[in-house]
Amino acid sequence: MKKLSFIIGAILMLNMTSCEKWLDVNENPSQANDEVPSPDLRLRSIQMQFVDAYESSGTRASWMTQNITKVGGNTNNDLIARWDFPLASTTWPYQAWFVYTAGNLEPLIKKATEEEAWHYVGAAQLIHAWGFMLMLDLYGEMPYTNALGSDVTPAYDDGKTIFYGCLDMLDKAIVNLSKQQGAAATPLSGGDIWNKGDAQRWIKLAYGLKARWLNNLTKKSFYDPDAVLAALEKAPQSNGDNTTMDAINTEETSISGIVRSMQHGNLGGTGNRVSKWYTDLLTNKFSGGSGVQDPRATRIIPSAEFYDAVSGKKEWRLSQGVDLINSNIRTLGGPVAYEIMATKRDPETKHPSGYVRAGSAAEAGTSAFTNRWFTTNATPARQGDSVYVSVYSDRQDWIAAILEPRKDSDTKNDHYIASRYNGITRVNPNFGASTANINSTGSFYIRADAPAHLLAYHEMCFIKAEALFRKGDAGSALIAYKDGIKAHMEAMNEKLKSYDQSKYGKQVISGAEIDAFLLSKAVAQSAGELTMAKIMQQKQIAMSLTMQNWNDMRRFNYSAPDSKYGVVYPDFARPFEVASATAAECYPGGSPSDVRYWPRRIQQCSHERNYNSENWKASHPEANLRSIISAPVWWDIVE
Repeated sequence: MKKLSFIIGAILMLNMTSCEKWLDVNENPSQANDEVPSPDLRLRSIQMQFVDAYESSGTRASWMTQNITKVGGNTNNDLIARWDFPLASTTWPYQAWFVYTAGNLEPLIKKATEEEAWHYVGAAQLIHAWGFMLMLDLYGEMPYTNALGSDVTPAYDDGKTIFYGCLDMLDKAIVNLSKQQGAAATPLSGGDIWNKGDAQRWIKLAYGLKARWLNNLTKKSFYDPDAVLAALEKAPQSNGDNTTMDAINTEETSISGIVRSMQHGNLGGTGNRVSKWYTDLLTNKFSGGSGVQDPRATRIIPSAEFYDAVSGKKEWRLSQGVDLINSNIRTLGGPVAYEIMATKRDPETKHPSGYVRAGSAAEAGTSAFTNRWFTTNATPARQGDSVYVSVYSDRQDWIAAILEPRKDSDTKNDHYIASRYNGITRVNPNFGASTANINSTGSFYIRADAPAHLLAYHEMCFIKAEALFRKGDAGSALIAYKDGIKAHMEAMNEKLKSYDQSKYGKQVISGAEIDAFLLSKAVAQSAGELTMAKIMQQKQIAMSLTMQNWNDMRRFNYSAPDSKYGVVYPDFARPFEVASATAAECYPGGSPSDVRYWPRRIQQCSHERNYNSENWKASHPEANLRSIISAPVWWDIVE
């Protein structure tokens, strides 16, 4: 496995640069081996592959935390949305980590050590720690001590061993990142696509990870908020310290590596929708909420254009969230796909809307047809599903490939424009205005060029707020909580400012909007008003689509009342679709207060089941049972 991992990773790295850059008469740079790639080439590929593992884990976590869902279905991610986690969806994070990332760390460390490129050694050690902690968060037990050696069937380590091993490796990374590079060492800036070669930002990343992990120990009697706060003192102190994986939306199709955001590829399909629980956080419509809309709502929740019969004009409307908890909509096949199409009223039609769509582009252009929201689905109950707007936004290479006459002049506009694809939308829409009709504005973290905030200042603020609140210092916690809200909006602005500011849903959040929200009823204004729920709700928004949101929900036992802090995630509950058979098999807990009532991990993937079966079965008493899904990982166990 180790040799296979290296060969695959090296091939990926070799594809990223020209042979001339590092041609050596004694080595063939077109043939992968342990000697050829330099540290900068190795690190670049490792970073990209790690982001794949990390963001793909966040994708799976977003189904579990009900940030997002899909239209009804019965395969893979459709099943995750109803907490019936299929084995087929457990493989990729493991494969992206072990095969494409971890197997290439030792060769990087070896090569970097030879030339005293200590910053590369430290970066590799940090990623080693981060990746194995990710495996612990997902799977619980995992080969760790001997995972990357020559043993093809390594024994499993328990979660405690992995946890403290990762902390120890993080300390080693800090030591090497703090060293002076050798005179002939490859500069870190040559290969670092996260932090632009800034070793100090890597050190802050390491301390930020330490703070995150130490704060995940809140169920342990030895949880130490002071240790968390000490790590935070050396972690990111502003958005300038953030570790981010940037992405681009481009017409180019021949660029090697990860170019567009992982979440666009994983979640950006036309069939995906935001959930009611998630949209209620952003609109403050949850139980006890203020009703004050968060300015991030119009950037994160997709909007679409609808016709206002009173004014006779189009207007932007936020998507409604799909109620996964109380509604049977997905069990009835919804929400179905809707698009803006050229339609006309037809008294002969059997379609429950009373309308028929144009049969061709030529017919769509006649005066008898006007644009309206329409679905070909003829089920009466599905005729209102246009309120659930797709999260989809466009890719420039797809826009460039559109054929006339559907191609529009604004090729940089990633809004989901109806006339680009379906061919039966009026080219000059008569829908209250003479501009293109928008099926969706898209969602901030799911755009093709969405940034991946791998570790950011806003998270540090919320960790600080939680640790201080646990210490009883609500006044200082209030400051950190507000700092986190503001920092997240400003982090979003770093990307939003690059967009055309005339495009709805992509404008910068103004200082006035930020200030007004921070002074609103949606935000605690005094130490007495601050609650753990307020801290964690805001953190949930700021950490959208990340693994840490699932970690946090597990720490607080989802919406079960906490003995000290009450209900931290109000209104959250199991999906309506959790069938009794699934509950009995996977979630034996009888009530929300029982830890086994909730998902706590994912099943081990097929690679371990097939090729390391004996050790896998010995790793946990329930390893071969589906009930393992509700078995807490080590840091999630009270002791």
